[in-house]
Amino acid sequence: MEAAPVRPSYRRVWSTFLRNSLVREMTFRGNFLITLLTRAFYFAAQVTLFEIIYGSVDQVGDWNRAEYFGFMATGLLVNALVETFFMPNLSAFSELIRTGKLDFALLKPIDTQFLVSFEKVEVAQLGQVALALGLLGYSIESLDLWSELFLTAHGLGRVALYALLVGCATAFFYSLMICLAAASVSMGRNTGLYDFWFYVTVFARYPRDIYQTGGPAAALLSAAFTYAVPILLVITTPARVAVKGAFEWPFVLGSVLAAVGGLVVSRWVFRRSLRGYRSASS
Repeated sequence: MEAAPVRPSYRRVWSTFLRNSLVREMTFRGNFLITLLTRAFYFAAQVTLFEIIYGSVDQVGDWNRAEYFGFMATGLLVNALVETFFMPNLSAFSELIRTGKLDFALLKPIDTQFLVSFEKVEVAQLGQVALALGLLGYSIESLDLWSELFLTAHGLGRVALYALLVGCATAFFYSLMICLAAASVSMGRNTGLYDFWFYVTVFARYPRDIYQTGGPAAALLSAAFTYAVPILLVITTPARVAVKGAFEWPFVLGSVLAAVGGLVVSRWVFRRSLRGYRSASS
């Protein structure tokens, strides 16, 4: 009688990945410190830029200074989560194919997408998460929202919804990266596609409302990145919930559906791409 296959504990496997990443970062402490300083400089540059802008204007779109910093914090938080947990893995996926190391991943008794998505954690990027949360706290303090958000049932509901929507945004960007990574199977290398990912996501640095006040080109961008590839939707919606108390339920539902749909589609794309993979030894 055959023994039943042992199912791996994904929690324990990920814990091992995290521990290995911590050891690696502490082995190269100089690189760890440089990454922290680089991300802190980028953060300071972004805040300084909008301090200068708000020194000349009272509002950008319908966002005042404190609200905009809440939006900026949301975008930075989602970006930091993606770069911490997914970017170092999926950006290396084409190298797994080129070197034949994907063969070994396919042979391991664990889901291949999980393995190639979570094997490395960019621990230094957690500093960016802390900076983003600090900026969000500053925005809440400037808007005098602490009591409203954390001492009332309605406010706690806003906080919970915000956390859910940030998770949805992270999941959507992850699904977008998985689809781009899967293209490596047929293309071999896809560095150009990752450049494309960065160029597209730069539009998510600004609220959806700003694009709606421009000309036809801005309206086209707004429609494309709200409904076709909803990067504006998934970043702007949680920020509006947190700092404006705007419960725009069609957009909230759209963000959730974008995340769920993105994960389902990316899972299908990834598995289909693996069916077309030819082993390095073949």
